[in-house]
Amino acid sequence: MASSRVPQQLFLQGVAAVYTFAFASLYTQIPGLYGPEGILPARRTLRPQGKGRWQQLWETPTLLWEAPRLGLDTAQGLELLTLLGTVLALGALLLSSLRHSFVYLLLWIAYLSACQVGQVFLYFQWDSLLLETGFLATLVAPLKKPSKHKGGRAGALCHESLPFWLVRWLLFRLMFASGVVKLTSRCPAWWGLTALTYHYETQCLPTPAAWFAHHLPVWLHKLSVVATFLIEIAVPPLFFAPVRRLRLTAFYAQVLLQVLIIVTGNYNFFNLLTLVLTTSLLDDRHLSAEPGLRCHKKVPTSWPRALLTMLSLLLELTAYGLLAYGTVHYFGLEVDWQQHIIVSKTTFTFHQFSQWLKTVTLPTVWLGAASLTCELLIALWRWIQVRGWLRKFFASIQLSILGAATVALFLISLVPYSYVESGTHGRLWTGAHRLYSSVEHLQLTSSYGLFRRMTGLGGRPEVVLEGSYDGHHWTEIEFMYKPGNVSRPPPFLIPHQPRLDWQMWFAALGPHTHSPWFTSLVLRLLQGKEPVIRLVQHHVAKYPFHERPPTYLRAQRYKYWFSKPGETSSLPYSQWWHRQWVEEFFPSVSLGDPGLETLLRQFGLQDRSPLRARSPSNALAQTLNWVRTQLSPLEPPILLWGLLGAVVTVRVVQTLLAPCPLQSSKLSREEKRKQTPKKDPRAASEQAAPNSNSSDSGAPRRKK
Repeated sequence: MASSRVPQQLFLQGVAAVYTFAFASLYTQIPGLYGPEGILPARRTLRPQGKGRWQQLWETPTLLWEAPRLGLDTAQGLELLTLLGTVLALGALLLSSLRHSFVYLLLWIAYLSACQVGQVFLYFQWDSLLLETGFLATLVAPLKKPSKHKGGRAGALCHESLPFWLVRWLLFRLMFASGVVKLTSRCPAWWGLTALTYHYETQCLPTPAAWFAHHLPVWLHKLSVVATFLIEIAVPPLFFAPVRRLRLTAFYAQVLLQVLIIVTGNYNFFNLLTLVLTTSLLDDRHLSAEPGLRCHKKVPTSWPRALLTMLSLLLELTAYGLLAYGTVHYFGLEVDWQQHIIVSKTTFTFHQFSQWLKTVTLPTVWLGAASLTCELLIALWRWIQVRGWLRKFFASIQLSILGAATVALFLISLVPYSYVESGTHGRLWTGAHRLYSSVEHLQLTSSYGLFRRMTGLGGRPEVVLEGSYDGHHWTEIEFMYKPGNVSRPPPFLIPHQPRLDWQMWFAALGPHTHSPWFTSLVLRLLQGKEPVIRLVQHHVAKYPFHERPPTYLRAQRYKYWFSKPGETSSLPYSQWWHRQWVEEFFPSVSLGDPGLETLLRQFGLQDRSPLRARSPSNALAQTLNWVRTQLSPLEPPILLWGLLGAVVTVRVVQTLLAPCPLQSSKLSREEKRKQTPKKDPRAASEQAAPNSNSSDSGAPRRKK
C-alpha cells in the first residue's frame, strides 16, 4: 500500500478552497435572503423556547445564538460568521501551518451554524456534502506536524490512512447512490437513455457550452447516458480494488465526468467538491511525491512477488473485461456501419434491476467493511513498528481514538446509504440506527442521489415576474442569471451559487403554493426592498422599477427551448432561446391585497414581532456595514473569481520564491562531501588514492 501524504494535503487544500467559495458566495446574498428586509429573515428561526443554554445549543447547533451578546441581530451574526469563515479558509488554503484539525473544526462549525438558519435556500445536497466532507477534514488534518526523526514517521502517521479512507467511502456512496436513483425512480428518460437530450436545456443554470452539447447527435447523447451509468454504478466498487491501476482508472473516469458537468452546467462548488473527494484514490507514487518513485529499476524478484504481479495483472484484465462485456450486453451496444453510429438500448427491466440491487447493496456494505478492516490492520502493523515505548504509547492513544471514530462514522453512514434499497435498510444492525439517530441533527452524514428524475421533458418551465403601475401595462423583471430574455446567452458562474435563481427553477416545477417563500419575494418587491432587488439585479439601475416600486406584481409560467442552429441567421441579434406562454403562475396582487395577506398568514410569513433596535455605536456592527459597503459594488461571481485569482497569484509567488528541490539536493550533497574529509580524513584519502600512504598525507593536513 503506497503512502498518501500528498493526496491528503491536496484534499485539505481543496476543502479549504471550497469553504472559501461557499462562505463568500453566501455572504454576498445574506441581506436579501436573511436580513430584516430579506425574503426569509433569519431572526425568525432562532427563538428561545425557555430551554437551557446547552440544551438549546445541542438541539439547534449554531453559534448564532450568541449574536445578541455581541450586539448583533441574527443576519449580522451570519455575516460575521461567513466573513470569518472566508478568511480562515483562505488562510488554510495558503498556509500549511493553518491546515490544522482545530481550524477545520471551526470551519465546519461555522458552516453548520449557517445551515441551521438557512432554511430552504440551504437545503441543497452539496451543502450536506460540504458538511460531511468538512467534518472528515477535521479528522484528516493533523494535530501537529509529524516528526522527522528516526521512527517518527511510523509513530506519528500510523493512523493517518484511517480518516482518509472515509473520504473514499463517501465518494463511493455519493457516486453509487447517484447512479442507482436514476433507475429506481423509473424515470422514462433515464430508462430510455434519452435523458441528456433534455438535460442540457432543462438544468437549472446552463452554460454557453450547454447549447452546443444539446445539439449533439441523439445517438451520442444515448451513449453518454450509458457512460454515465458505467461511471456512477459499475466503476465505484473499483475504489476499493487491491490493484492500484484499477483505482487510478476509476479516478480518471470520475474526473472526466465531473469536468464535463462543470463545462456544461453551473453547479457552483458541487463538482469542485467531488473532484476534491477523488484525491482519496491517489497515492504519493502516482504523484511522484517521493524522489525516485518513477524510476523503476530492474531488480531480480522472487517467485512469490512475480506470481503476485501476474495475479494483479489478471485481476485488472478481468475487471476491464467484465466492465466492457456488461456495458455491451446490458445496453445492447451495436455498431451501425452504414450510418457510422453506435446504437444503444436498455436490455433489462425494472424488476431485474431491483433484484440486482437487492443482491449487491449488502455486499457493497461488506466490501466497505473489508476495506476498512484492511486499513485498520495496516495501521496496526505500522504501530507495531514504532520504536520507543513512550512514542508507542502516544501512538496507541492516537490510533485508538482515530480508529474508534472511523468505525463509528462508517456505521453511521450505513443508515443513509441503505436508503437506496429498502430491504437492506431494514437489515442493518440496530446499533447503527441508534447511533445515527443520536447525531442526525449534526449532519455528520447524509443520503445522496442527484438528478433522480429528468424534468422539463415537454419544455423547460420558467417563471417570469411582471410588474405594473396601472394593472394594464406590464414590464418583465429580468433576473441576472436564470433564463429570461431569449437573446441573452447563458452565464458561466462557477463557483458562485445564486440561491434565489436556483429556487426559482424549483418553483417553476409546481404551483406557487409548493414554494411559500415566493409569496415573500413578491411582498418584498412590492415594498421595494433594495436587498432583495440586488438578488434580482445587482446593479439596481438595471431593475425596471428602481425609481418607484411597482403597484401590481404577477408571475407567468413559460416553456423555454434552446434555439436551433441556423434558425436565427436572419435575425439582427443572436437568439439563444425561444419560449411559449403556458399559464398564470401567481395572480396579480398589490400591497394590502386580501389574497396576498391570506397567503402570508397561511405560510407564517408575517412579521409578528418587531425587530429589536441595535445600538448605532456598536463598533462591530459598524465594521460589518463598512465591509459590506466596500464589497457591494462587486458582483458575486467577480468577487469569487477575484479571490481565486488572488490565491493563484500568491501560490505562484510562493513557488517562485521557494528553493528549487534539485538545487537544494545538490547543495546538501556538496555539504556532505565537504563534511566527509573533516570527519574522517584518512578514509577519504584512502578512497581518493588507495595506493598512497594515508598516514603520511594526513599528518601535515592536521598541522595546517
